[in-house]
Amino acid sequence: MAATVDDPSDEAPAPGAGPRPVRVWSTPALAVLCLAAALLLGGTGCFLGAVFLHVAPANSLSREYRPQVDGLVYPEFEQNWKLFAPNPLQQNTDLAARVRTAGEGGETHTRPWIGLTARDIAAVRGNPAPSHADQNLLRRAWDFYDGSHSGPDGSLSGPRGPLAEQYLKRIALQRIGRTVGGERVLEIQFRVTTTVVTPPSWSGESPPPVQPPRELPWWLVDDEDYRGLA
Repeated sequence: MAATVDDPSDEAPAPGAGPRPVRVWSTPALAVLCLAAALLLGGTGCFLGAVFLHVAPANSLSREYRPQVDGLVYPEFEQNWKLFAPNPLQQNTDLAARVRTAGEGGETHTRPWIGLTARDIAAVRGNPAPSHADQNLLRRAWDFYDGSHSGPDGSLSGPRGPLAEQYLKRIALQRIGRTVGGERVLEIQFRVTTTVVTPPSWSGESPPPVQPPRELPWWLVDDEDYRGLA
């Protein structure tokens, strides 16, 4: 008797044949799938609950679990708004910096102002997916500094003041670099200009007072300020 070779096309269902058999999951596979789904749903629910407590008005639950909520939300998932009472910013802050550099003969040169905020705005405009750093990093750094230097003369008013100064300085130095015009950076100074955003006429709100440009004192720059910067 001659041997025959199976043709794969013979295994295809004939036209008009019924549907293929439905795959049946084994009990262990179903248990794994159900457990994975429960973990995903539970994790998602916990995360959404923590974000809700973060933006909701203060209550006994949010006060009791504030350290755990902050540990989950900060810094990647911060929500800079309040549930039920959103209050948009009513002023635009423009931050600029300039540096003093050391020449070859030991003389120092004061360089022109560099518009740090203007650079961020230029990177955001026309970009369909602008980075979080371009949108918020510099502004939040200034908010951090301003909130910790709220004394009458702009002096320290909180324990995190030195950290705020170092944070603001390192952000600027990361963008400016170690040298300007081929000369080493010795000092840096900041200037902030605030532009009021007039509220709509129907709001009944008065515009915030206009603030004059503010210049910070010169800060020394050393190698430690560049540690860890790209």
